[in-house]
Amino acid sequence: MEILSQMWSLLGLLTVLQNILPTQLLACLHSFYETLQDFFSPYSYFEIPEFNGYCGVDVNDLYRHVSLYLNSVNPAATCHRVTLSRSKSSNTISHSVAANHTVHDSFDGHRLSWTHHVDAVQDSLEEKRSFTLKFPKRRRLTLLTPYLDHVTARATEFERFSRERRLFTNNGHGSYESGWSSVPFRHPSTFETLALEPDLKKQLVDDLTAFGDGKEFYQKIGRAWKRGYLLYGPPGSGKSSLIAAMANFLRYDVYDLELSKVADNSELRALLIQTTNRSIIVIEDIDCSIDLTGDRLTKTTRSRLSSMPKKSSRRVCDVINGDDQSGRVTLSGLLNFTDGLWSCCGEERVIVFTTNHRDTVDPALLRCGRMDVHISLGTCGMHALKALVKNYLGLESHVLFDAAESCVRSGGALTPAQVGEILLRNRRDADVAVKAVVSAMQAKILGGHVDGGREYDEMAKTPEGMAEQRLCESPDNFEGLAEKFEGKKRKERFNGNWDSRVNFLVRLKSLTKSDSGRRGV
Repeated sequence: MEILSQMWSLLGLLTVLQNILPTQLLACLHSFYETLQDFFSPYSYFEIPEFNGYCGVDVNDLYRHVSLYLNSVNPAATCHRVTLSRSKSSNTISHSVAANHTVHDSFDGHRLSWTHHVDAVQDSLEEKRSFTLKFPKRRRLTLLTPYLDHVTARATEFERFSRERRLFTNNGHGSYESGWSSVPFRHPSTFETLALEPDLKKQLVDDLTAFGDGKEFYQKIGRAWKRGYLLYGPPGSGKSSLIAAMANFLRYDVYDLELSKVADNSELRALLIQTTNRSIIVIEDIDCSIDLTGDRLTKTTRSRLSSMPKKSSRRVCDVINGDDQSGRVTLSGLLNFTDGLWSCCGEERVIVFTTNHRDTVDPALLRCGRMDVHISLGTCGMHALKALVKNYLGLESHVLFDAAESCVRSGGALTPAQVGEILLRNRRDADVAVKAVVSAMQAKILGGHVDGGREYDEMAKTPEGMAEQRLCESPDNFEGLAEKFEGKKRKERFNGNWDSRVNFLVRLKSLTKSDSGRRGV
């Protein structure tokens, strides 16, 4: 009791001194006490405030990394009080250290601790937040930098896999502060569910993995950390699903750029600057979004004006100049967007162009460095067909798969969209669904209409085109490939083998009938 009374007396004395002594003297005494404590303490303390400076505007990125890092290691294991939260658009529960509580950590065999300080600001509803790192004093020079690098790397990886990804589209106001509007991106497409041939899928996954892990490599070779993909093929071949699978695999945001809403090249650059790192920029149907050949036509027209009468040439010049002054996105602006200096204003970006007809795209957009990888998407091979049947019906095998494979070899392959629609309509009866797919293949062999889509690309119609569907690192390889397919197509057209096809259909029809009799369909 005597000791307690002495302590209360001491506290009372300190309170009286605090009210009597000047503020400057109290600050000096407090500083002297902290210096004395630091001298005898075996630990060093590092404070990381939420904002840089005193204005409360410049966010301290290290504070955000520490918050993400502590969330990734689950502070509930070593902290007695943890704050839990979950947003409406996410099923993930976030953990954070409660105000003025400590969580322990270890690094390289040493014990560390983080304390989350939250102090109320006088005469304000705002709060002052900071983290304090307690670190062994004798190892601070050798461990501090590696530990903070570890915290940043772990936080970046955790943010990549846990944050809500967004789907952006340009709103026609690219020159203002934000030219994009967004919604949560929740497309379910993955490479596991995608209807692609195994070789093409493996090459694409390997290429994306190498790109995502290539930060040091791109820096070493002095090249912007970006990659371009051209997806081409008939409608319904799975171009949009492949883009969604790429975004889900890389955990990137998606920016769907609609060129018809972009006024001119300046707005196009402004939109590019506003995109974030780790994102996929998509321009669909590049061949029909806008007229990108006008620049070259204008130059050609100007070169021919010298041979025209002066009055006629003056009229043509007025038309050309009027079109130029109206303002629009040009081929030159799009090239700078994909491969110019302005394309280097961010990191880890993927640019994807899609088209139904590759031959109609300007060759300047297709060269390596702009569209590095060209992917031909067409009709389903047997691996892709089996993947779709497994996705829609849950079947690993079926007795009609042999008949379907014969149809594919005879030119009756369908696009993934056509197969998916047939399976979706008949998903309540697996046998009926597979039989309907085979019947649609037979109808295509005979040249009839296939319900669910039209055939656009001659190359995609042929089984050879389907068999050669692959990812090519060099776009130049496609020129010889196209000639080979055209030669084979011409040979089939003139030689003809309709008798053998009719015999095949008779045998196939008898096979399906016998199978229906056995199953009672």
